[in-house]
Amino acid sequence: MGKIMVTGALGNVGGYIAKYLIRLDEDIVVADINKEALENKFGSKVKSVYFDFTDPSTFNEALEDIDRVFIMRPPHLGKPQDLKPFIEALKRKGNIELVSFLSLIGVENNPVPPHHKIEKYIEEVGLPYCHIRPSFFMQNISGIHAFEVKYFNRIVVPVGSALTSFIDAEDIGEITAKILSNPKSHINKAYSITGPEAIDYYEVEKIMTEELGRKIAYSNPKPSFALKYWTKIRGLDEEYSKVMNMLYMMTRLGTAKKVTSVFKEVMGKNPQTFRQFVRKNISAWEE
Repeated sequence: MGKIMVTGALGNVGGYIAKYLIRLDEDIVVADINKEALENKFGSKVKSVYFDFTDPSTFNEALEDIDRVFIMRPPHLGKPQDLKPFIEALKRKGNIELVSFLSLIGVENNPVPPHHKIEKYIEEVGLPYCHIRPSFFMQNISGIHAFEVKYFNRIVVPVGSALTSFIDAEDIGEITAKILSNPKSHINKAYSITGPEAIDYYEVEKIMTEELGRKIAYSNPKPSFALKYWTKIRGLDEEYSKVMNMLYMMTRLGTAKKVTSVFKEVMGKNPQTFRQFVRKNISAWEE
């Protein structure tokens, strides 16, 4: 087979996919908008290329000798059509064995998030696909929401008592790497991937309090307040904040509580628990 292209390789999931593909001795190309950062992160183990979904002139070099692709939609690209030129370029290439798109759990029944339209477009152009539909990343707590935990001992997420079947991005990366390394077994499938249990943010509060050794409080704000807080106080990108707020609104409606056995079926082992995740990432919430 040819090479595997990993877009968004500087991110959590893309980085883990590259890590596990290297372990599987696959020939890979890591692609992102900062080639220097890619080279610093991966060294000479892989080929690093500058790639931008919105710039077709970057496609040819990135796709040289490629026959499998992982697509990660950059958070700042809120419009599904932004990915169409690249998907069409993959179709024209004619030799793609699998496109694995990082989607969202429950998106097959919800046309509102951009992931839904991107999935459909991949299918409509006739590319062999395997959609990866994970539940919420545990890394949201150690990433975008770490600021409040670190400095104010608070979790600012507007979902009430709704359950979330959190999954570690490392587990997503490991299973996706396995899928890409054995494409024929996963053609035209969609995998809803979750952690081993669904918990609410009061349980998140309890686990983090126990593991961090200090009281962590779940503030449970209203969605409207959370959106204003993220954009006006935190200064987060408005489009990004709106998408995040929309996804949390879906969680309030119960869309993130489903627990599946997909990870264990494919990998032959259990996904990591939220407590395991907190223990290995404690430094993310320490000053």
